[in-house]
Amino acid sequence: MPKYTKTEHYEEVSIDKMRVAFTEVITQCGENPNREGLLKTPERAAKAMQFLTHGYDLNPRDILESALFNEEYSEMVLVKDIELYSLCEHHMLPFFGKAHIAYIPNGKIVGLSKIPRVVDAFARRLQVQERLTLEIRDCIQETLNPLGVAVVLECNHMCMQMRGVQKQNSSTTSSAFTGVFLSNENTRQEFMHLVNSMR
Repeated sequence: MPKYTKTEHYEEVSIDKMRVAFTEVITQCGENPNREGLLKTPERAAKAMQFLTHGYDLNPRDILESALFNEEYSEMVLVKDIELYSLCEHHMLPFFGKAHIAYIPNGKIVGLSKIPRVVDAFARRLQVQERLTLEIRDCIQETLNPLGVAVVLECNHMCMQMRGVQKQNSSTTSSAFTGVFLSNENTRQEFMHLVNSMR
């Protein structure tokens, strides 16, 4: 039988520089980077960091524009419970949760899988939840020009749960709206009702 070969693609120059940096971090923590269990940790950590921040190499607007379609549908389109994973830019610790995103088309719709891809493109960067919420909203608004966009993020932050205040059951909700979601309370309430239904 052929031997299994794992194939992954990384930017080798960056990986090598981060490997050196992670080796120093391990040393400064008081550990021995030459210990058997840590020998490959700097390289693994470098590859993990490159993957967790690969959103810098993605253009979220291009993602949406790759699947735009002319359509006269003009009711709310909601994609909810989109898993998201990001890194807090203040402590470089994870925060994770769900995104709920709706828009009301204005002559154009987008392939549904592109909305979670846009979330990933912005989330896979050093982030704060508030800015992430606005970036997702603005990208959809500017690219699709819909009648309105609604974005709600619900996240748990390891910088609150593992360190600092250490409140393990805390979560953070952020929201951002444009168009009819701002001007029409009934539309906004319908969105929130759909987000909270069947939970």
